[in-house]
Amino acid sequence: MNTFDEADLKMYFYENRLKTYEGWPFNEDCTCTPENMARVGFIHTPSENSPDIAMCFFCLKELEGWEPEDDPEKEHKSHSPSCHFIALKKKVEELTVEEFLHLEKEKLKFMIKKKGNEAIAKFEEAAKQKNTNIIKTALGEE
Repeated sequence: MNTFDEADLKMYFYENRLKTYEGWPFNEDCTCTPENMARVGFIHTPSENSPDIAMCFFCLKELEGWEPEDDPEKEHKSHSPSCHFIALKKKVEELTVEEFLHLEKEKLKFMIKKKGNEAIAKFEEAAKQKNTNIIKTALGEE
């Protein structure tokens, strides 16, 4: 895992997050505009079935099912209260090197936790399937 991946680093900046919002379904007369979403750390990560998926580039929390009146900052804080990016008191450009490195360390913790949880879920699913197969074999249902 490369700590300072250039694409990841670019997402620290508002303008780069905003560029991800092509095709975002909420643009005018809404609270969850691309500008408001990008301001609080979200990037647009649509799928074929869900055009309104947004993920915090920092804590990796994904949210979908947005409504026009949803406040991105409130949603972010309520679904990921431990996100250090949403808690920042100053702009990224104003951070000292030490503050930035601390922030990047916290981001890596989120990434490691997410990868670990994905691996655990994959393992549990494989174990469940294996268990089903063993029971079928024992009962002569194969």
